[in-house]
Amino acid sequence: MAMTSEGGLPDAGALVARARALAPDLAGQAAEAERLRRPTDAAIRALEDADFFRMMVPRCFGGLELDLDAFVDVGLALAEGDTSLAWIATFCIEHNWMLCQFPEAFQRELYADRSYVLAPGVIAPSGVARSEAAGYRLKGRWKWGTGVMHASWVMVGAPVDGAEGPETLRLFALPIEEVEVEDTWYVDGMVGTGSNDIVVDDVLVPEVRTVAIADMMEGRSHGARLHEGLLYRTPMIPILLLAASMPVVGQARAVVAGFRERLLEHGRLRVGKSSDRPSAQMRLAQATIEQRQAELLLREVAAEVMAKRNDAERVDRARWAASIAHAVHQCRGVIQDVAEASGASAHFQTNPLQRALRDVNVASCHVVFDRDLQRENFGRLLLGLDTGPGLF
Repeated sequence: MAMTSEGGLPDAGALVARARALAPDLAGQAAEAERLRRPTDAAIRALEDADFFRMMVPRCFGGLELDLDAFVDVGLALAEGDTSLAWIATFCIEHNWMLCQFPEAFQRELYADRSYVLAPGVIAPSGVARSEAAGYRLKGRWKWGTGVMHASWVMVGAPVDGAEGPETLRLFALPIEEVEVEDTWYVDGMVGTGSNDIVVDDVLVPEVRTVAIADMMEGRSHGARLHEGLLYRTPMIPILLLAASMPVVGQARAVVAGFRERLLEHGRLRVGKSSDRPSAQMRLAQATIEQRQAELLLREVAAEVMAKRNDAERVDRARWAASIAHAVHQCRGVIQDVAEASGASAHFQTNPLQRALRDVNVASCHVVFDRDLQRENFGRLLLGLDTGPGLF
């Protein structure tokens, strides 16, 4: 398999190889990131040097313009190293796709001297925007600023002029100098992401630096008209679902592999003869099957999204959302089961299993993984009933 494209840029195979090679180093930096409550500078530089953040940027801006199948391969491989750092990576990759949905003039300004941007993207409408002749006057506070600790721009969502309804929501892009980053990230999991609050106090945002969130959700925003690649005609929520799920599913893969290695090592050393116990063998088998099942579900969703794009029916999108929520919670259960089967040593804070447990418990609380909501929406649509404006 070729490792570069015709233009000399790395292809999907090269990026996956880089992710696999980098994962052990990311695992080694995870404890320091947790101590700092943000990604280490070295880890972010490593992601930059490996070209991951260019994955979803169009070729016309120096990007790689790779699709969702490559995104899944790279995200899962990075997640084998550290859940928190993979969360930063997958979201910042997706956020470049979001920036490529803004008006053309802003895209050309943004990518004039770079081929990627590090920026959080908070679509929750936690602020207010008021129309003015020169744009929008924006004010508010947004939590969950993933990527903000190394960002040069931020994206935040707000309704316009106090109107209600999803069609009134817009996403606003601001340089990091125009916002305040408030240190609020005191959490019991995903500590290494540094997802602090973003505060905007009465800033004028030009019209060209805004985009309708509803258009992005339908895959019919500026990028769909400007760029030829089908990636830019993909609905936003399925991409978000994949970005948020890969860190959990990939970490579960690493946890299961580590469990197998420990059982083999105990067998070789005859320490407790763990590998000889049928219960341990059964736990390993079940964990392997369930993690693989979840991973296959993610890959199936990615393939369907690429096949249907913005032509997908609501029932398709609801099934994608429910399927990925199911996969994430299943992988959380896998990690919990492995920890339970790993004996007393799994309870030392120095054991990576502890961080994996804390991280996936928090990651699985993301709003898109609300299993009850996603199952209800999918079930109603299967019965021909209407749903609310759920995230799918």
